[in-house]
Amino acid sequence: MSVQELQGKPASILESLFGALPSLWTHHEAGSRTYALLKQVARREVEGLFGHPHPIPREFRPFGDLVFPYHAMGAVDSLNLFDLSELILFSFYWVNRGRYKRALDIGANLGLHSILLTKCGYEVEAFEPDPYHFKILQENLTLNHCSRVRANNAAVSGRDGEHEFIRVLGNTTGSHLAGSKASPYGELQRFPVRVKAIDPLIRRADLMKIDAEGHEKEILLAVPRDAWAHVDALVEVESRSNAAAIYEHFTGLGIRLFSQKINWRPVGRMEDMPFNYREGTLFLTSHDEMPWS
Repeated sequence: MSVQELQGKPASILESLFGALPSLWTHHEAGSRTYALLKQVARREVEGLFGHPHPIPREFRPFGDLVFPYHAMGAVDSLNLFDLSELILFSFYWVNRGRYKRALDIGANLGLHSILLTKCGYEVEAFEPDPYHFKILQENLTLNHCSRVRANNAAVSGRDGEHEFIRVLGNTTGSHLAGSKASPYGELQRFPVRVKAIDPLIRRADLMKIDAEGHEKEILLAVPRDAWAHVDALVEVESRSNAAAIYEHFTGLGIRLFSQKINWRPVGRMEDMPFNYREGTLFLTSHDEMPWS
């Protein structure tokens, strides 16, 4: 197929990528040459599809049409929400659409994960504490006719209540609950947000995606042991200290950890854990393997 023909079918490369990612799971390590190549290819396609502010439906096979207008978020933008590690998670949602039925999207940002989860047939409960992001999330849900998403302008933690939220104006994707990051940088805004306890939420889900900007440790360690019999989790880990706490806790519980950092092999030692988003996602399950087929 010629370059001109590929340009005439802008979703075809991404469709092929989504088709290939599950079988390429042993090459998902973020530092590999395969990963770097696929990331570059995907970025070019995403820029052409979603690099504009207009609410135009774009073919995003196998998920169908996707409307996702461009938004700046400080030093990053909405195109970063399509980075290769995110596309890997989207492919996981797709290949496991018969395995899972109800998902929690914790740290939903502008709603991209929630939208694609519903396009896979999941029922979704989404949580986004930043009112600015939450407004865009609601707009995106409406644009994509996502009636199966219950959206909450709230954070998630170990218990219900209220907590100070820190909005990082230079990169609003890095905004977080106070205390979750050691040294927030740049110009900051502080205000209270509502917080929901994880325990009752987890009882009505079988998959959760957590991108809580440093608060993932508090969420995960508050999940009761018995809940892991029916729920799996995909988690972004913020720091080495969080990774150490998660590793120690779940190794003691007998919950299996699988790390993108080592091509989704079982975590056998602390150094196998991801220490930041650049090293990919952590998968938690009571089962003996991570389902890629």
